[in-house]
Amino acid sequence: MRTNKLERFALMREMPHVLHFGFRDLQSGFHPLLGRWGKDHFKNDHPIILELGCGKGEYTVGLAQRYPDKNFIGLDVKGARMFIGATQCVQQNISNAAFLRTRIDFINAIFGEQEVDEIWITFPDPQKEKERKRLTHPRFLKRYARILKPGGIVHLKTDSQLLHEFTKEIIQQENLIPICADSDVYNTSQKLDSVLTEIQTTYEKKFRKLGMSITYVSFQLPSGYGANEPIFALDYRDGER
Repeated sequence: MRTNKLERFALMREMPHVLHFGFRDLQSGFHPLLGRWGKDHFKNDHPIILELGCGKGEYTVGLAQRYPDKNFIGLDVKGARMFIGATQCVQQNISNAAFLRTRIDFINAIFGEQEVDEIWITFPDPQKEKERKRLTHPRFLKRYARILKPGGIVHLKTDSQLLHEFTKEIIQQENLIPICADSDVYNTSQKLDSVLTEIQTTYEKKFRKLGMSITYVSFQLPSGYGANEPIFALDYRDGER
């Protein structure tokens, strides 16, 4: 049965694995699960992996299915899209996945220091005209650094050669720790993790039909990176993502 946007929002309000955090919540303080996602939400001490800009949640759901000993959280401001992944979790009884409707700008008000083990960024808007809004820009990376555990990996999978090359430049300029860079995960001599090709997003399938290459970059943030940044700083110049 097809549902409209308002119906989807209403249905998600009844799903315990779907949470919401907006401007009004921010005014009353940090998220109540900050630093307690494992203990209070998932009820375990398993690693926590975030998918930023999760869209329909293909990677959140796909990874949760493959790794039941890890917890996955898909984060996006577009709630109507994540309804698909959230519903799939209900239908398939997937208990190690959650969804959070919020802005990525709020991430340090939602997750505690060193609470997250890995971050996946899958097919984000490349922001062709605004570098500072790209999710691998240093102003975002410094926020990730606060919530990532030492050695935590950031993964970027995108069809955008612009964002791919930009991210590689940032890795070099910021003295980050490179792990892997591949300009076409479906036509490569490198031995890559199978999840890079076995899990495909809706956008990815569309781009591949158009003959576009799918790229991948992974890296780590060095110890102390972004340590002088404020604990939480919202940049209102960007407006809603």
